[in-house]
Amino acid sequence: MRRYRGNSSATRQSWDIDVLQQWPGLVDSGVDQQFLAWFESRVHAISCSVDRIPLVQMRSWHLDASTGNIEHSSGRFFTIEGLHTRTTHGTVPEWSQPIICQPEIGILGLLVRKHNGALQCLIQAKMEPGNAQTMQLSPTVQATRSNYTRAHNGSATRYLEYFMDPQNHTVLVDVLQSEQGSWFLRKRNRNMIVLVEEGIAVDDGYRWIDVRDLRRLLRVEQLINMDTRSVLSCLPDGDRDEPDSTHVLRWFTEVKHRNEVATRQVPLRGIEGWRYGPERITHDSGLYFDIIGVSVTAAGREVREWDQPMLAPHGQGVVAFVVKKFDGIAHLAVQARFQAGVLDAAELGPTVQCTPANFPHRPPRFLDYVLGASTDRILFDTILTEEGGRFYHSENRYMLVEAGEDFPVALPPEFCWASVHQLKALLRHSYYINVEARSLLACLQAVRCGG
Repeated sequence: MRRYRGNSSATRQSWDIDVLQQWPGLVDSGVDQQFLAWFESRVHAISCSVDRIPLVQMRSWHLDASTGNIEHSSGRFFTIEGLHTRTTHGTVPEWSQPIICQPEIGILGLLVRKHNGALQCLIQAKMEPGNAQTMQLSPTVQATRSNYTRAHNGSATRYLEYFMDPQNHTVLVDVLQSEQGSWFLRKRNRNMIVLVEEGIAVDDGYRWIDVRDLRRLLRVEQLINMDTRSVLSCLPDGDRDEPDSTHVLRWFTEVKHRNEVATRQVPLRGIEGWRYGPERITHDSGLYFDIIGVSVTAAGREVREWDQPMLAPHGQGVVAFVVKKFDGIAHLAVQARFQAGVLDAAELGPTVQCTPANFPHRPPRFLDYVLGASTDRILFDTILTEEGGRFYHSENRYMLVEAGEDFPVALPPEFCWASVHQLKALLRHSYYINVEARSLLACLQAVRCGG
């Protein structure tokens, strides 16, 4: 059980260092004290609790009698079903698993403005039940279609109108992007960045922050949420010249052509290798993840109380890009990352993307290299959490590691060198760069801005 209790004080004169130290590095991040005071006030303003409960005790959710699928009584939000996969890629040709099915397209929207010569983003401090540290910095709008159409009978989504009808503003980014293909079935969100000029009334839970400071805060553990990282990665750098990505796209097409992935949805109850119980759903090996239930109470959310199922991973993951300069230009070692839940079998992923505990006998390629890197070659190294609305305490160690002389220039067939500019150009299009790689591209900006 996790509980957080706020007790706001009108006499507080400065930020509470005991609270802020829950996010290692925040106090020393270099952001101004007004931001620290605001964030501390938001932590104290939120009173919330998250309790794990048996699946069968969830209110408004039921386990279908015939399939065992987990569904909401409204027929909205999401379901948890079974998925059977066959593939010619990798060492495991066939498996079954639970998977989150959420076919609707949500909105991840970031409002930006130009202020005193700097670009600023309107972010919100938002609680999600799966967050290990309660509060994170989220985009201006972070809402599924079920939420922003108010299927929960809760309050309206603030600032939604700027993204539903942005015709009077400048749209800098508007692209569909995927989420975790191992845990979601064809999940997509509309990533948007809208430039506004007129003054906007800012609610207490929101704050303008320089994009440079927001990028620097990526080094603070568990502070910037996955959705903010995804949208931030799509922010144009200002150079609209399209780099030549022909060889990257030809390589990617060829890799996908060589491998097949076939999936079909199956009843959740009875899938091979998984134990289905009233408390939770878990793998026979004790690896991978569980499906659990939680009961949530939270002030400041559209709905104050709810229950829901969540996916709870086993073990902390490692997500890393190996970086190498060719003719003075930074390139990243990308891999064709095949996952059962993506729309087109594979997307471009980081050099390393895995949970080491799931590979007790043979680690994935290059994992030992990034974990064994000397301190002087580690450009970025921070624990960040994944989507707290569906995943419970899902944490990854995000790393950028400079390649040494011992790292091969000629990569294995399912890897390719791509420049940062080539990957940024592909972010203007849907379904090329996976969510983990997008997070790392946002983190790379923290390195570039000296964060």
